[in-house]
Amino acid sequence: MSAPVDVSGGAADPAADALTAPDAQWRRLSPRMLLIHPIREVGRSLPALLGLLFAGTSSGNGEWFSLGGLALVVGISLLRWFTTRYQITPERVQLRTGLFRRRTVSTPADRVRTVDITAHALHRVLGLAKVAIGTGVSDRKREGLVLDGLPTAAARSLRSELLHRADRLNTGPARADADAAWAPPQHNAGPADNAGPAAVSAQAPPDTVVTRLNPSWLRYAPFTLSGALTGLAIVGFGWRVLDQTRFDLRRVGAVRSAGDYLRATRPWVDVVEVAVAVVALVSLLSVIGYLLAFWNFTLSRHQGGTVHVSRGLITARATSIEERRLLGVELSEPLLLRAVGGARVLAVATGLRIGRGAERGGTLLVPPCPVAEARRAASVLMDDPAAVSTGLRTHGAGARWRRLVRAVGPALVLLAGLTALWLAGAVPGWASLVGLVPVLLAVPLALDRYRNLGHALTPAFLVSRSGSLLRRRIVLSRAGVIGWNVRATVFQRRAGLVTLTATTAAGRQAYEVSDVPEAAALELADEAAQGLLREFLLPVQRPAVA
Repeated sequence: MSAPVDVSGGAADPAADALTAPDAQWRRLSPRMLLIHPIREVGRSLPALLGLLFAGTSSGNGEWFSLGGLALVVGISLLRWFTTRYQITPERVQLRTGLFRRRTVSTPADRVRTVDITAHALHRVLGLAKVAIGTGVSDRKREGLVLDGLPTAAARSLRSELLHRADRLNTGPARADADAAWAPPQHNAGPADNAGPAAVSAQAPPDTVVTRLNPSWLRYAPFTLSGALTGLAIVGFGWRVLDQTRFDLRRVGAVRSAGDYLRATRPWVDVVEVAVAVVALVSLLSVIGYLLAFWNFTLSRHQGGTVHVSRGLITARATSIEERRLLGVELSEPLLLRAVGGARVLAVATGLRIGRGAERGGTLLVPPCPVAEARRAASVLMDDPAAVSTGLRTHGAGARWRRLVRAVGPALVLLAGLTALWLAGAVPGWASLVGLVPVLLAVPLALDRYRNLGHALTPAFLVSRSGSLLRRRIVLSRAGVIGWNVRATVFQRRAGLVTLTATTAAGRQAYEVSDVPEAAALELADEAAQGLLREFLLPVQRPAVA
């Protein structure tokens, strides 16, 4: 794999020749970004600007304070456009940013693995898009190459050229002909950018739709907790604004009336009414969030060897992944979603950043939907229905007992502590009875975790499943496994169990088969590696001592 090359400061770099070549043509992003940058930065700085306004009210200079802050924010945002340039050649895609500290990110064109096109509301109004280029690095701490401000047509053409042309760049003598025929998306810093990119030399073959959004999927939205997160974000932002403006909510008549009503009714009635209101609000926000995120969702396969995911109402997003870099899928079933027969599908691929939330990140292939549809879509992508639906091998009584101990043990410690406090007179008697609730819940949770634990090996895939609150079924290509790791804690060794970890360049880069009997783990690793580990698994013959 090849990650983008980051050239910061004045240090020498192997890519310097490409950056300073006489024929290198550096372009600016669309000048329409001069409208987007100030609006975006002012929105982010709004609480601080309001704070400046009210902080200066006592001295009579609040307006001047806020205008000065506004001018500073707008100036810094405009400076970003003037200090950003990019270059696209048949060999490389490069981005140069910064004024006092110049930073250049460069990636070879034949190392591009994914292209993510995002268009927020302002982008869509002005006909622009943000292009994020992935090169096989899944590290969430590493910044990739992002071109924020290409015309929409140019962004799509760039995606097609980078992904559907990667193989042609390495075909020996044909490379020169391909380079001669290839032209980067043209984009002038002026009104001419409406002309769009150069035409693609060949007509792109049609996509094959794997699945698309069904209105009935909205019933799964309240069980994804996305509404709760959306509500918390709205409440947090509103609370910050109110705090900066020193606004008292008790001045609002509706809020004051609601408080008087709650004080006049019985406590248990208040609890029930507030709970019903919260559930209704979260459900409504979840449905709204689902529509905003997955409106017009389509999952398709391109004959050129890529998988496309497009979705979004206000913010449109299109992610393209090379199929050969899609090394597996993850069937994710959170507890609430699993209770109503739903699931979602995530990609296990190189070049996609993870850790920003399954529904927000580019790893999402299928949003919450019926589990049967999720399995069907995953089977189509993997070209192997058996890998998604095959039965799993259980891990035996040792794994079951270990899960019971790990779940019930902490609950018993909590119960013992509450009981000791009750005997000492520090807490009332009902507190120790409350400690029985975790103990009673721990047993079914542990048994469910054991039922969900298992693994299987098909001719092409390693399959593992684990979890209860969040059950995951990982389908990982055996060809994508680059190493095996066997480890065992002190308690696992006493139970004869180990954790087998398959390392890969995709996704989270390490996928575990937990609490599997040692002999079965070694046999699984050897079979998956097609016998390459057999000589290391044979018992060592020690010479006899005379």
